[in-house]
Amino acid sequence: MINRYILGLFAILSSCAHQNAGPPPGPLTFTIGNPYQAGGEWRYPRNYNNYDATGLSTIISGNTPAYTADNETYDPDALAAFSPVLQLPCIVTVTNLVNGHSVDVRVNGRGPDIPGRILAVTPRVARLLNYPSGGVVEVEVKLNTQQTAILDSTLGDGPKMTAAPEAGITAQSLGPPGSATAGTTQNLTPLAAGDTSASIAPLTGAITVSPPSPGPLFVQIPGFGRPWDARDDMQRLSGMPTRIVPQFGGDRTLYAINIGPYHSVKTADAALQQVLSLGIPDPEVIVR
Repeated sequence: MINRYILGLFAILSSCAHQNAGPPPGPLTFTIGNPYQAGGEWRYPRNYNNYDATGLSTIISGNTPAYTADNETYDPDALAAFSPVLQLPCIVTVTNLVNGHSVDVRVNGRGPDIPGRILAVTPRVARLLNYPSGGVVEVEVKLNTQQTAILDSTLGDGPKMTAAPEAGITAQSLGPPGSATAGTTQNLTPLAAGDTSASIAPLTGAITVSPPSPGPLFVQIPGFGRPWDARDDMQRLSGMPTRIVPQFGGDRTLYAINIGPYHSVKTADAALQQVLSLGIPDPEVIVR
């Protein structure tokens, strides 16, 4: 009972990750979870078929509970990350837009609970991608839909999977993630017993390098069905540099308010807090 209380207390105190409290978990399960509020923002987890987002990433804090939101053991040396909205577990490619370095990781927890952050990575991933000393960097997060679908098919009554540590990888220009040029293999995703229909590529820690593409930061308020709906909120943002931009996707066009550009995390965060103080929901920081 004491251990359960301590885990729950850690979950409340954690400033970085929104995790499940309670007793040690059972088998790994596909997890979405209910909407929740963190740092003055509402987060709406769902099952994404496509996800490709830019924004700010940080590093998972050291006071993270022992278990992640999808019932895995948290390991700071794993190729893993936390997302406020993605289905758990899933496989994503994280790219540091400042240096062009990318690596595939497994998203298995909720967080970070910091406004304007789209991902928190383990210290190991931060070292591989050369995060700055301040721990906040511009990133792109792209869902690997094929590998995630295979991973989802392995869940259920199969063995509990844990994010085992990866070792012996150095950040350098290598082949594509999962290629034979990588070092020690970290296989986080064995198939369920008796399932031989598909296999998931192991996470290796291999780094791919592309041209850096940092950009200015914008605070974005998405999800307006019509341009004039966006204009109503723009009137509340008087004095801020705003414009309406279309967002194409699916079978309809939505509209967003972009505020900026900003050329530092500090000024983008200040603008986001100003939007929140006006009672305007769901602002996010993006990279353009």
